[in-house]
Amino acid sequence: MGKILSLFSQEAQLVKALKKEDSKAQRQVYDKYSTRMLGLCFRYICDEMAAEDVMVEGFLKVFSKIEQFNSDGSFEGWIRRIMVNESLGYLRKQKRILEDNLSDEANNIPDYVQADQNLDTQELLDLIERLPTGYRTVFNLYAIEGYAHIEIAEMLGISESTSKSQLHRARALLQKMVLEWENDFKKKVEYEKASC
Repeated sequence: MGKILSLFSQEAQLVKALKKEDSKAQRQVYDKYSTRMLGLCFRYICDEMAAEDVMVEGFLKVFSKIEQFNSDGSFEGWIRRIMVNESLGYLRKQKRILEDNLSDEANNIPDYVQADQNLDTQELLDLIERLPTGYRTVFNLYAIEGYAHIEIAEMLGISESTSKSQLHRARALLQKMVLEWENDFKKKVEYEKASC
């Protein structure tokens, strides 16, 4: 319990210093959160340099809008929302959010419901990265960030039913990709057994 209070106190002091434009506090926040926020931005953008640029812009916004943080929720959660919004803004500028979502191939994906447990987290993230931009964006917002469809619709300027449809298609495509990965994995294991 004491450790939690200590962390909360440290965070409160850090926010207070940020509100005074303390450059050491800014550096500390950047050092503490940059790795996670870069990963978050990359999940949406899938380009390392662009994701890093978006993350830096996000931190500049964190520092310039720190007065808007009112300590109701977690500081990291507030930073995450800014990074998500910056990532979506980047995708909007690139006109990449919904460009590739309604292809015939995507509309005809059967519902695969089986997936083995051999897939690790990084491999799953790699598969998510291969989703079309719109599918990936809705999937990230819903499944990873925890936004509701009505919030996603508002953020992306689409209807709630489009958000639900995008998520359904993303899941179906992801399930297909996982099944293909599993088949490749099984072939590899069988080949290795035969080689011994």
